[in-house]
Amino acid sequence: MTYECIMAGFGGQGLLFSGKVLAHAALIEGKELSWLPSYGPEMRGGTCNCSVIVSDEPVGSPIIAHPNILMAMNEPSLDKFEAAAAAGAEVFVDSSLIARKVRRDDVCATYVPATEMAKEMEATSLANMILLGAIVKKTGCVKCETVAEALKQTISARKAGLLELNLKAVGRGFDFMNQDK
Repeated sequence: MTYECIMAGFGGQGLLFSGKVLAHAALIEGKELSWLPSYGPEMRGGTCNCSVIVSDEPVGSPIIAHPNILMAMNEPSLDKFEAAAAAGAEVFVDSSLIARKVRRDDVCATYVPATEMAKEMEATSLANMILLGAIVKKTGCVKCETVAEALKQTISARKAGLLELNLKAVGRGFDFMNQDK
């Protein structure tokens, strides 16, 4: 199986880090992968996205034309990438920040109030990790337990004190997908 994931939002929302954790989890599992960050010159506050491909087969190109997983953390990103999503794609929307619904009926939309959930944890910067947990739980692109190991290996020394909070945020995403909606 090949998972082509685009994670998109504003710079500063941790999108590149989410992608890095997902890619590292795939690496731990011995999968083929690519991780391609893309951001505007504004960085924090500017548009930002990250493409991650996780596959059982060699990855020919890191460019994703039609993602089968889309994580949108702001409305401009949903506007930009929704049309490009493959039919049957899993679309994850931070419903705390995006008021509109996904307009397509040939994709599966999951609305996660990730920013609100992060606020409840007193960790507003970890909405990205809640969404990552939801993506991993629903799609099975990597194993849930591998994400914890990937986090331990990728979190910087400067942010090592936030490891447990990041793990808790990913767990909140897993738990959200376990709820009856």
